[in-house]
Amino acid sequence: MRFSNIYILYPDNRALERAIEHSIGLLGDDLTEAATPDTTLTVADNFLYTRGNYEQRRFSANIFESAREVLETSLTEEYRDKEPLAWAEAQNSLGNILAALGQQKADVALFEKAIQCFDHALEVFSQEESPREWAATQCNLGAAQQALGRQLDDAKLLKASIDAYTNALLEWSRNETPEEWASAMHQLGATFHAYGRLLKGNRTFQKSIVAYKNALAEFDADNNAFELAATHNNRGAVLHHLGESEQNPDRLEEAIKAYETALTVCMEQQLPIHLAVLCKVNKSTVRNVLAELTKDTSLADDVADEFEVIIESFSNALQPLCSKHCEEQMNKARSLALATSAAG
Repeated sequence: MRFSNIYILYPDNRALERAIEHSIGLLGDDLTEAATPDTTLTVADNFLYTRGNYEQRRFSANIFESAREVLETSLTEEYRDKEPLAWAEAQNSLGNILAALGQQKADVALFEKAIQCFDHALEVFSQEESPREWAATQCNLGAAQQALGRQLDDAKLLKASIDAYTNALLEWSRNETPEEWASAMHQLGATFHAYGRLLKGNRTFQKSIVAYKNALAEFDADNNAFELAATHNNRGAVLHHLGESEQNPDRLEEAIKAYETALTVCMEQQLPIHLAVLCKVNKSTVRNVLAELTKDTSLADDVADEFEVIIESFSNALQPLCSKHCEEQMNKARSLALATSAAG
């Protein structure tokens, strides 16, 4: 079946930020300015948090190529022999920089090189001797495999990503490492969702819902406002697709509630307006699915009006593809209402 187009939100990648910091330390102070992000608002800002696993706001993406060069130069065999743990950490940093470039350029080869870097780091970091570093590397590996798996619609890569995140959770626990545990649970939920879409697998969707629910047990509005909103939104997206797969109105109603909660967090915590708009778009989209499934003319009319308001009121917060999606959904709802009325 064809699932609805919905918007997934991706939290900042802390491992990528640490990799950039590592690189700046090697590059020197003269390149610190190059790492500073441009704060001028552009249409591209409406893509923020929707582009993939390698989101970060603290640094400019212009630093990536310089960081890649300095890290690749540093990774000699002599360095590995003298300081294997530091060499492995540099492999982690290079892997994250390469994966960020891979996402930026949609370049499969760069993602594959990133995965190789994480594999190299795992040759040094072992679960027995370096459990936390091993878990962090597994999480880095899972992120790169998930990103490439989504880009290529590759089920094997997504399954490998699930395995990597599951490995990380062997060492990370809610009691001892709550932030890392919740982040890994969120990413595990995202990977199960992507995997389930490829497999058309309801059981896999259900595993995604459980993983997101686990993450929600740790995130709170005061300390993790964006992560909380993103997890509610993304959990709604899984329920949305599961409801479509099962043709189940109850699942769609659950998705609506999840999107509503995400929207509430965005508004109450004053997150960037485009995030609230994307939650509204997702909510109206699933309401359109529910109207079609239940042949509800009144609901279809309401949904058409919702999309009209979104288009008229938030044009500056909609990137072109999202604006097109809203127009298509509005027209679909209008047609559904007319067709259902005529049939009645």
